[in-house]
Amino acid sequence: MKEMGQLFPKIEGDTWATLEAWAVLLREWNEKINLISRKDIEHLEERHLAPCLAITNHLQLMQGARILDVGTGGGFPGLIMAICYPQAQFTLVDSIGKKIGVVRDIAERLGLKNVQAHQARAESIKREFDFITGRAVKNLPQYFSWIQGNLRRGQRNSIPNGVLYWKGGDLAAEYAAIGIEPRLSIDLESELQDPYFAEKYILHFDARDVPRARVAVLH
Repeated sequence: MKEMGQLFPKIEGDTWATLEAWAVLLREWNEKINLISRKDIEHLEERHLAPCLAITNHLQLMQGARILDVGTGGGFPGLIMAICYPQAQFTLVDSIGKKIGVVRDIAERLGLKNVQAHQARAESIKREFDFITGRAVKNLPQYFSWIQGNLRRGQRNSIPNGVLYWKGGDLAAEYAAIGIEPRLSIDLESELQDPYFAEKYILHFDARDVPRARVAVLH
Protein backbone atom coordinates (compact mmCIF):
# COMPACT_ATOMS: atom_id res chain seq x y z
CA MET A 1 0.00 0.00 0.00
CA LYS A 2 2.82 2.40 0.75
CA GLU A 3 3.71 2.41 -2.94
CA MET A 4 0.71 4.73 -3.29
CA GLY A 5 2.56 7.27 -1.20
CA GLN A 6 3.85 9.17 -4.23
CA LEU A 7 0.25 9.84 -5.28
CA PHE A 8 -0.68 11.17 -1.83
CA PRO A 9 2.37 12.96 -0.41
CA LYS A 10 0.42 14.66 2.38
CA ILE A 11 -0.41 11.35 4.07
CA GLU A 12 2.11 10.62 6.82
CA GLY A 13 3.78 7.31 7.62
CA ASP A 14 1.73 6.42 10.70
CA THR A 15 -1.46 6.93 8.72
CA TRP A 16 -0.40 4.33 6.15
CA ALA A 17 -0.08 1.76 8.92
CA THR A 18 -3.65 2.49 10.03
CA LEU A 19 -4.88 2.28 6.44
CA GLU A 20 -3.22 -1.12 6.08
CA ALA A 21 -5.00 -2.29 9.23
CA TRP A 22 -8.27 -0.89 7.85
CA ALA A 23 -7.85 -2.94 4.65
CA VAL A 24 -7.39 -6.14 6.66
CA LEU A 25 -10.54 -5.46 8.68
CA LEU A 26 -12.58 -4.48 5.63
CA ARG A 27 -11.64 -7.73 3.88
CA GLU A 28 -12.48 -9.67 7.03
CA TRP A 29 -15.93 -8.11 7.20
CA ASN A 30 -16.52 -8.50 3.48
CA GLU A 31 -16.42 -12.26 3.96
CA LYS A 32 -19.51 -11.89 6.18
CA ILE A 33 -21.35 -8.95 4.60
CA ASN A 34 -21.20 -8.06 0.93
CA LEU A 35 -19.88 -4.50 1.24
CA ILE A 36 -17.91 -4.76 -2.00
CA SER A 37 -18.48 -7.34 -4.73
CA ARG A 38 -16.43 -10.52 -4.40
CA LYS A 39 -14.71 -9.70 -7.70
CA ASP A 40 -13.98 -6.09 -6.80
CA ILE A 41 -12.56 -6.80 -3.33
CA GLU A 42 -9.39 -7.95 -5.12
CA HIS A 43 -8.95 -4.32 -6.16
CA LEU A 44 -9.83 -2.76 -2.80
CA GLU A 45 -6.81 -0.49 -2.55
CA GLU A 46 -6.68 0.84 -6.13
CA ARG A 47 -10.42 1.10 -6.88
CA HIS A 48 -11.96 1.99 -3.53
CA LEU A 49 -9.26 3.32 -1.21
CA ALA A 50 -7.29 5.40 -3.72
CA PRO A 51 -10.21 7.57 -4.94
CA CYS A 52 -11.12 8.35 -1.34
CA LEU A 53 -7.52 9.28 -0.53
CA ALA A 54 -7.39 11.63 -3.54
CA ILE A 55 -9.17 14.32 -1.55
CA THR A 56 -6.10 14.68 0.70
CA ASN A 57 -4.27 16.37 -2.18
CA HIS A 58 -6.85 19.17 -2.18
CA LEU A 59 -8.35 19.46 1.30
CA GLN A 60 -6.77 20.54 4.56
CA LEU A 61 -9.03 20.55 7.62
CA MET A 62 -8.74 22.72 10.70
CA GLN A 63 -8.95 21.34 14.22
CA GLY A 64 -12.55 20.54 15.08
CA ALA A 65 -13.92 20.61 11.53
CA ARG A 66 -17.15 18.61 11.27
CA ILE A 67 -17.97 16.28 8.39
CA LEU A 68 -21.16 14.33 7.69
CA ASP A 69 -20.85 11.27 5.43
CA VAL A 70 -24.24 10.39 3.97
CA GLY A 71 -24.90 6.84 2.78
CA THR A 72 -21.52 5.74 4.08
CA GLY A 73 -22.06 2.03 3.36
CA GLY A 74 -18.87 0.32 4.49
CA GLY A 75 -17.30 3.66 5.38
CA PHE A 76 -16.56 5.22 1.97
CA PRO A 77 -15.32 7.90 2.02
CA GLY A 78 -16.02 8.89 5.63
CA LEU A 79 -14.07 6.26 7.53
CA ILE A 80 -11.04 6.63 5.29
CA MET A 81 -11.13 10.41 5.66
CA ALA A 82 -11.41 10.04 9.44
CA ILE A 83 -8.15 8.06 9.41
CA CYS A 84 -6.44 10.77 7.35
CA TYR A 85 -7.86 13.74 9.30
CA PRO A 86 -7.68 12.84 13.01
CA GLN A 87 -8.13 16.52 13.91
CA ALA A 88 -11.67 16.55 12.47
CA GLN A 89 -14.92 15.02 13.71
CA PHE A 90 -16.84 12.64 11.44
CA THR A 91 -20.48 11.57 11.61
CA LEU A 92 -21.23 8.60 9.35
CA VAL A 93 -24.85 7.71 8.59
CA ASP A 94 -26.53 4.95 6.63
CA SER A 95 -30.05 3.56 6.69
CA ILE A 96 -28.78 -0.05 6.69
CA GLY A 97 -27.98 -1.18 10.22
CA LYS A 98 -25.58 -4.00 9.38
CA LYS A 99 -23.35 -1.63 7.42
CA ILE A 100 -23.25 0.83 10.31
CA GLY A 101 -22.35 -2.10 12.55
CA VAL A 102 -19.33 -2.77 10.35
CA VAL A 103 -18.26 0.87 10.47
CA ARG A 104 -18.56 0.98 14.25
CA ASP A 105 -16.55 -2.20 14.66
CA ILE A 106 -13.75 -1.08 12.36
CA ALA A 107 -13.57 2.38 13.96
CA GLU A 108 -13.39 0.81 17.43
CA ARG A 109 -10.75 -1.75 16.47
CA LEU A 110 -8.64 0.96 14.86
CA GLY A 111 -9.00 3.16 17.94
CA LEU A 112 -10.56 6.05 16.03
CA LYS A 113 -11.91 8.59 18.52
CA ASN A 114 -13.21 11.00 15.89
CA VAL A 115 -15.96 8.81 14.41
CA GLN A 116 -19.64 8.53 15.27
CA ALA A 117 -21.74 6.12 13.22
CA HIS A 118 -25.54 6.12 13.22
CA GLN A 119 -28.23 4.11 11.50
CA ALA A 120 -30.30 7.02 10.27
CA ARG A 121 -31.66 8.77 7.24
CA ALA A 122 -29.81 11.93 6.35
CA GLU A 123 -33.00 13.99 6.65
CA SER A 124 -33.17 13.19 10.36
CA ILE A 125 -29.81 14.84 11.09
CA LYS A 126 -30.46 18.31 12.52
CA ARG A 127 -26.90 19.63 12.86
CA GLU A 128 -24.72 21.74 10.61
CA PHE A 129 -21.41 20.54 9.20
CA ASP A 130 -18.47 22.09 7.40
CA PHE A 131 -18.56 19.40 4.72
CA ILE A 132 -21.02 16.73 3.64
CA THR A 133 -19.60 13.80 1.71
CA GLY A 134 -21.00 10.95 -0.35
CA ARG A 135 -19.80 8.40 -2.86
CA ALA A 136 -22.26 7.73 -5.71
CA VAL A 137 -25.15 7.35 -3.25
CA LYS A 138 -27.91 8.74 -5.49
CA ASN A 139 -28.31 11.19 -8.33
CA LEU A 140 -27.44 14.74 -7.36
CA PRO A 141 -31.01 16.14 -7.11
CA GLN A 142 -32.08 13.40 -4.72
CA TYR A 143 -28.87 13.62 -2.70
CA PHE A 144 -29.23 17.39 -2.36
CA SER A 145 -32.82 16.94 -1.20
CA TRP A 146 -31.54 14.99 1.80
CA ILE A 147 -28.97 17.53 3.01
CA GLN A 148 -30.82 20.84 2.79
CA GLY A 149 -30.05 22.81 5.94
CA ASN A 150 -27.09 20.69 7.08
CA LEU A 151 -24.28 22.81 5.64
CA ARG A 152 -22.59 25.60 7.54
CA ARG A 153 -21.21 28.37 5.35
CA GLY A 154 -17.64 29.54 5.82
CA GLN A 155 -14.04 28.94 4.87
CA ARG A 156 -11.98 27.93 7.86
CA ASN A 157 -10.44 25.13 5.84
CA SER A 158 -8.38 25.08 2.62
CA ILE A 159 -11.48 25.18 0.40
CA PRO A 160 -14.90 26.68 1.17
CA ASN A 161 -17.36 24.62 3.19
CA GLY A 162 -19.62 22.52 1.02
CA VAL A 163 -20.43 19.16 -0.50
CA LEU A 164 -17.76 16.69 -1.62
CA TYR A 165 -19.33 14.08 -3.86
CA TRP A 166 -17.67 11.17 -5.66
CA LYS A 167 -19.50 10.45 -8.92
CA GLY A 168 -18.89 9.42 -12.52
CA GLY A 169 -20.38 9.73 -15.97
CA ASP A 170 -21.89 12.57 -17.95
CA LEU A 171 -23.34 14.82 -15.27
CA ALA A 172 -24.70 17.64 -17.43
CA ALA A 173 -28.33 16.61 -16.92
CA GLU A 174 -27.90 16.43 -13.16
CA TYR A 175 -26.23 19.85 -13.03
CA ALA A 176 -29.11 21.24 -15.07
CA ALA A 177 -31.64 19.60 -12.77
CA ILE A 178 -30.17 21.15 -9.61
CA GLY A 179 -29.37 24.48 -11.25
CA ILE A 180 -25.82 24.72 -9.92
CA GLU A 181 -22.42 23.35 -10.89
CA PRO A 182 -19.40 22.38 -8.79
CA ARG A 183 -16.78 25.01 -8.05
CA LEU A 184 -14.13 22.28 -8.30
CA SER A 185 -14.13 19.00 -10.24
CA ILE A 186 -11.21 16.69 -9.50
CA ASP A 187 -10.54 14.34 -12.43
CA LEU A 188 -9.69 11.01 -10.81
CA GLU A 189 -8.21 9.54 -13.99
CA SER A 190 -5.54 12.25 -14.00
CA GLU A 191 -5.22 12.34 -10.24
CA LEU A 192 -4.65 8.59 -9.88
CA GLN A 193 -2.96 8.05 -13.27
CA ASP A 194 -5.35 5.18 -13.94
CA PRO A 195 -7.68 4.86 -16.97
CA TYR A 196 -10.12 2.86 -14.83
CA PHE A 197 -11.26 6.21 -13.43
CA ALA A 198 -12.12 7.79 -16.79
CA GLU A 199 -15.05 10.19 -16.31
CA LYS A 200 -15.01 9.75 -12.53
CA TYR A 201 -14.70 12.82 -10.32
CA ILE A 202 -14.72 14.34 -6.87
CA LEU A 203 -17.11 17.28 -7.09
CA HIS A 204 -16.98 20.23 -4.71
CA PHE A 205 -20.15 22.31 -4.38
CA ASP A 206 -19.74 25.51 -2.36
CA ALA A 207 -22.10 25.75 0.62
CA ARG A 208 -23.09 29.23 -0.59
CA ASP A 209 -24.53 27.65 -3.76
CA VAL A 210 -26.32 24.67 -2.22
CA PRO A 211 -29.37 26.55 -0.79
CA ARG A 212 -30.15 27.61 -4.37
CA ALA A 213 -30.10 24.02 -5.64
CA ARG A 214 -33.29 22.58 -7.05
CA VAL A 215 -34.06 19.17 -5.62
CA ALA A 216 -36.62 17.67 -8.00
CA VAL A 217 -35.74 14.00 -8.46
CA LEU A 218 -34.64 12.90 -11.92
CA HIS A 219 -36.64 10.15 -13.62
